[in-house]
Amino acid sequence: MSHPAAPTNLNKLKYFQFDKVINEDPLTHSLTLLGTFPSPDEVQDRVTAIVRVEKTALDAGTAEHLFAADGLVRRVALEESTDIYTWLFGWLGEERERDIKINIVCPATEVHIRKYTRQNIVMVRETPDLYGSIVKPYITVFPKSRTQWVENILLGLSEQDKILFSSPDFVILPDMKWDLKTISSLYLVALVQDRGIRSLRDLRKQHIPLLKAIRSEGERVVEEKWALGKGAVRMYIHYQPSYYHFHVHIVNANQVGMVGMAVGQAHLLDNVISLLEIESENGPATFERIVLTYGLGDQHGLFEAMQAASA
Repeated sequence: MSHPAAPTNLNKLKYFQFDKVINEDPLTHSLTLLGTFPSPDEVQDRVTAIVRVEKTALDAGTAEHLFAADGLVRRVALEESTDIYTWLFGWLGEERERDIKINIVCPATEVHIRKYTRQNIVMVRETPDLYGSIVKPYITVFPKSRTQWVENILLGLSEQDKILFSSPDFVILPDMKWDLKTISSLYLVALVQDRGIRSLRDLRKQHIPLLKAIRSEGERVVEEKWALGKGAVRMYIHYQPSYYHFHVHIVNANQVGMVGMAVGQAHLLDNVISLLEIESENGPATFERIVLTYGLGDQHGLFEAMQAASA
């Protein structure tokens, strides 16, 4: 299901033509590069792509080998390729643990480039009126192609070997940010089947059983598979999310400093459930009528309209 221009091995990866660095993050030890790969047809010569190279988490068991001599990437292994997204692991030498994780978006649109470019964050106050006049219309026309990879998972077309839990209501699987090995950086995601829930604003009292089931199954999965007891993971919902198909992040509670955990963006699942539980049966929904304050990057599609409305 991967795009024909997407590189799935080292030989293809070597054809990447570097343009510029669009972001660097010392916290995640990553570089985000903009460039191109050869087009699989003759319609266009090159296909724009974003390549994010990230150092995988260090394993304490290899501490005595940390300062051994190494070199450039000698080998890569394909982890997954679905729609426009490809993930690989790379080695900087032979006979060692994998060193880097490589995430590729190919073809990359202008929207992708803006998303992955370093941004200046501004705090905005989204009132119910601003949601109705600016944010909701933006979500409504959000390209379906941006969530095709989610559809592929939910329809059973990709990543089925990674599914940790599946029901008619949702699935749980590793997030693409995780290296699938280091428990201290464990990162899972729950994707719901209900396409009508696009974001936090769409949650209603009727969704409490769904949210509780995600919480319960998330705790069960991490305990049975990785022996992580109750309270060992942090579950939260992003607003604004990076894609408008409702999902819940399930992350090792010991992870700190992640951008996605910023105050205003991450809403703890427990707190969301509690707010819905005290919601009136007949009155307007909680998340329909509250003001949500969050950080918005200057490259986000909502930035200009929200800035203008706040002026």
